[in-house]
Formats: sequence, C-alpha cells, structure tokens
Amino acid sequence: MTKRDTRQRSLSEPLITAFSVAGVFIILGFVIALTPDVSQKTNAFFNDLTTVTYNLGSSGTLNLLAPAHPSQHIEFFRAISEFFLAVGILQIIFLAFRLFIRSPIRRISETIGNLVFWLGGAVVANVYLLAGTRNGWFEFWTGLILVLGISLIARFTVYLAASSARR
Repeated sequence: MTKRDTRQRSLSEPLITAFSVAGVFIILGFVIALTPDVSQKTNAFFNDLTTVTYNLGSSGTLNLLAPAHPSQHIEFFRAISEFFLAVGILQIIFLAFRLFIRSPIRRISETIGNLVFWLGGAVVANVYLLAGTRNGWFEFWTGLILVLGISLIARFTVYLAASSARR
C-alpha cells in the first residue's frame, strides 16, 4: 500500500464515523417526524410502565419494568422497529464504504457486528414488541441480548478469519 493510500484511508475513517453518527441522528429525526403524535405516544408509553414481580423460587423475587398495557403502544413499538431497521440499512452502506476504501479489519468487523445487531434488533422488535403482549416485552429484551451476543460473535469471527487469511 502506498503512502498516499494510507493517508487517504486515514482521512476517510473519521469521515465515515462522522457520517455514521450523523446518519443515526437523521434516522431518528425521520422516525420522529414520520410517527404521528410521537411525543404523546412516548409519554403514554413511559406513563404506562409499571413493575412486574417475578418469583425466582427459593431465592426470592425480581421486580422488572414493563408496560401495563403493551397492546396500546403498537405505534411506539413500530417506530422502534423502524429505527432499528433503518440503522441496520445504514450499517450496510457504511460496510460497503469501508470495504471500498480498505478500512482496517477491526473497523470492518465492528461494522459487521453493528449490522448484525441493528438488523437482528429489527427482527426481534417485529416479532416480539409488535405482538403487543407483556410476554412479548420480556421476550424482546431476551432476544436483544441474544442478538448482542451473536453480533459480538460475528465481529470476532470476521476479525479472526481476516487475521488467519493474512498468515
């Protein structure tokens, strides 16, 4: 790699990061703008949160937050799902940019991990949050933790595969 390629890549990395952060804010703005009465729906959701007690057997109980009436917040959950999906699509675009400029493998693997998380989160939100049930609420959080683990594994696998290929 020439010195010019290295300099161009090193200048491109902060730009991609800046566009990525800006893109998330733009997506957030679009989701807010395109969701009718989003502030009222957000307030209604947070006002509806209550604690749910789970019995853990002989070790006691656990109190968790959950909406008292999840089916009344479908539009709010849909906005969350759309946000996850849009950020996932944004990650696909930035992955293409990173591959084009030959970003360091740690940046490429990070973007792949992010892509898996956001698109997986969109699927989990569509399946569980939009069900509109209290069980769906808790299954969403369980699924999101699972997707987080899968995204970390994807990130590590890409990094490991690239490192092995260089040897």
